[in-house]
Amino acid sequence: MTTLTDLYPTRGTTEVSVPRQDPVVWGSPDTPGPIPAAGLQEYERDGFLAVDQLISDDEVTVCRRELERLVADPEIRTDGRSIVEPKSKEIRSVFEVHKLSPVFAALVRDERVVGRARQILGSDVYVHQSRINVKPGFGAGGFYWHSDFETWHAEDGLPNMRTVSVSIALTENLETNGGLMIMPGSHRTFLGCAGATPEDNYKKSLQMQDAGTPSDEALTAMAGDYGIKLFTGKAGSATWFDCNCMHGSGDNITPFPRSNVFIVFNSVENTAVEPFAAPVRRPEYIGARDFTPVR
Repeated sequence: MTTLTDLYPTRGTTEVSVPRQDPVVWGSPDTPGPIPAAGLQEYERDGFLAVDQLISDDEVTVCRRELERLVADPEIRTDGRSIVEPKSKEIRSVFEVHKLSPVFAALVRDERVVGRARQILGSDVYVHQSRINVKPGFGAGGFYWHSDFETWHAEDGLPNMRTVSVSIALTENLETNGGLMIMPGSHRTFLGCAGATPEDNYKKSLQMQDAGTPSDEALTAMAGDYGIKLFTGKAGSATWFDCNCMHGSGDNITPFPRSNVFIVFNSVENTAVEPFAAPVRRPEYIGARDFTPVR
């Protein structure tokens, strides 16, 4: 049995800061794909890449109708893959949408989408997680500051930082309606959080982050070092970002909804093992164990 070295310790008695041990861009600069060389350099430097229009207006309309269909489906609402807002009792997220919906399955396979993931990760990829996020107006809750990799490493068993996410806007992202915020450059430092992982932590954390949350002191220091970038853009725009970016989003108290489809691609050379800092694996609809490459 092969024993993997834990390069990124977390969920211990104290918070720890560890320099990144992995590349950011795993592919060769001359690997053909949708991202130009300058875009890959930008991603390497900042940990993210914004695309003004990834999908067309007509495609946005189709995706938004599909999102509305899924959210309105009573069977989806009672499915374990749906996360409901604690206060409003409205659906906040629906997971594994590429398996629930042919529309989102086709989006995952689209070369504009999966081609960029292959370029960044330098290999074939599979979907570690997919979901739709719904932030209706008048009080939809935000997502507190966190590194996705910290959770995926601790609770899903991803060994290395060879994972990329894309958030595709299905409504306009304004400065005021709870948009994505990232600390540019934060992907180069891993922050191991303090505190053990409760069993079935995912049931609480998907509504309100607790375990895996950085301290105020660490966030203040990182924000001072890196600053904070807020992403805006029309429907159809997208943000690609590294798994270790420190990011979050605020509440949406405006009348303007903010919805997006979120896809996480992981390298087939970085498949999940047992969790590094959790008593049990999360469900497969949150952290996939099917490593079939996207074709």
